Order: sequence, then structure tokens, then C-alpha cells
Amino acid sequence: MAASTNAKLGNPTIKVVSGMYSQHWNLERPPFESTLDPDFFFPSQTHQAALLKLRYLIENQKGAGVLVGATGAGKTFVARRLAHDLSQQAGPWLHLPFPQMSADDLLSDLAIRLAGESVMAGIPPHSLLPRSSALRLIEQSLDEHTRAGHHPVIIVDDAHLIDDPATLQTLELLLNFQQSPQRVFSLILLGDRLLLSRLSRLPRFEDRLGIRAMLHSLSPDETARYVRFRLEVAGARQTMFDAAALEEIALLSGGVPRRINRLADLALLVGYADGRQQLTASDVANVSEELAVVGVD
Repeated sequence: MAASTNAKLGNPTIKVVSGMYSQHWNLERPPFESTLDPDFFFPSQTHQAALLKLRYLIENQKGAGVLVGATGAGKTFVARRLAHDLSQQAGPWLHLPFPQMSADDLLSDLAIRLAGESVMAGIPPHSLLPRSSALRLIEQSLDEHTRAGHHPVIIVDDAHLIDDPATLQTLELLLNFQQSPQRVFSLILLGDRLLLSRLSRLPRFEDRLGIRAMLHSLSPDETARYVRFRLEVAGARQTMFDAAALEEIALLSGGVPRRINRLADLALLVGYADGRQQLTASDVANVSEELAVVGVD
């Protein structure tokens, strides 16, 4: 039996059934989860352009690049799709999701990751390699990857959070290892616009960036196609949002994928609880209002 039409997002009943609306909407899997599944990658103009630039960076050995975009714009998803598309051409893929560490911590962490599991097994957890040892291990590992025909890719997520210039300078220092003509790897920094400001204070690093890419918000038309695309991937066989509802999602989300996901997901949840067969602009607006009330950003 469907829940009351007065169901609210804060209602415990709604939280219990949050994973159960797929059957009501005849979906094979949840369409709007924050997943990095390559199947759900929507090829918008801005995301395709960023993906193309990053492919160029790696395939043409351009060294380092930057991908900038607002929170929730899909930077990590683009990087994950890149790894999926180039899995046979590049690797290993080293993802550093927590860049707020000292320069020495960063070098030590990267050295251990780059060396692989065999080296990591012999190092106590949370240990810190001396700077000189870390640098030697990085150089040795890069040489071993080169001899094996590998192309390591180092991805630093949320790089705008690095507020210590010494840490950014350490990342620049890594590029010196590329001066050997045989030694190949790529460094990709992901972050919001603040990252560009931080890099502008390090002109030598900025000059060594092979590519710069920026993710923009989706247009209203792209937002509608994004919603329909994810629903189709999830197995949708019916139209769940009418045209006005899609316009409302575009307006309220600002075209930011993470916000689109949140609005669409919770609208489907409330629609399931209320026994609806299609969602309107009013349904989306009500969900947005409740998100604002409960303080979800």
C-alpha cells in the first residue's frame, strides 16, 4: 500500500523504502545514485570536451593537466570514465582522494602506491618514508613501469584543497622525473576554480600544464536528456517526469549533475510513496523545498 500523499523526506517510513522504488517505476537498478559506473556517463558537450582533452594529454604524453569544475559537476566521473576508456593504453591508475597532507606525506604515500602491493606489504601501516627514500622509490618505480611498457596516471582529487604551496611544489617536482625521454607518466589535478588561483601563484608549474579543461553546467535541454538517459540505462520503459518537471529540475539544479541526481532521485522516491505514475513540476518543486528545509546542500 502506498504511503500517504503527505509523505515527507524526513519521515522514517520514506527512509526505510528509499531503496524500494525501482519496482514501482519498473526499473532494473537505481538511476540517480552517486555512482561512477561508466554506463551512467552522460556524454554532454562539456564532459565530452574534457574527456577528449584528457585523452590527448595521456596519448600524446603531455605531462600534467588540470580539470576544473564546480562541486558536483562530474570531475571524478570524467576521470573514472577516462580510466575505463584507456584501461588498455595506460596504467596503473593512482587516485589520491585526500590531498590535504604535507609535502613529505604526499611523496611517501605516492611512492608506496606507485611501487605496488609487494612494497606496501613490507611497510608498516601509516609509516612515513623519508623524503629522499620516497623520491628514490618513485624514480625506481617509474623506471620499472617504463621497462614494462606501462604509463602510470596519477589523479589528485580535490586539489583545490591544497593550501600549502610546498605541497603543490612537490607535485611540480614530480614532473622533473619526466625529463628522462623514456620515462612516461601523467599527472591530472581535479578541483574547483580555486585551484586555478593557487596554480597562478606557481607560474613554473602553470607553464608546465599540457592541458586545461573546465566543466560547465548542463543546459536545460542537456539536463532533460541527462535525466532521460540515466533512466533509460536503469531500464525505464515509461515517462516518469513530464516536460515541465524536467524544466523544473533544470532550473532548480542549475544544471549541476549531482544536484540533478538528488532532485530526481528524491522525486521518484516521493512519487513511489504517493503512488504516482508520473511526476510534475510541482512535485519537483516540493522536493526541492523540503531539501532546503532539512538543510541538504
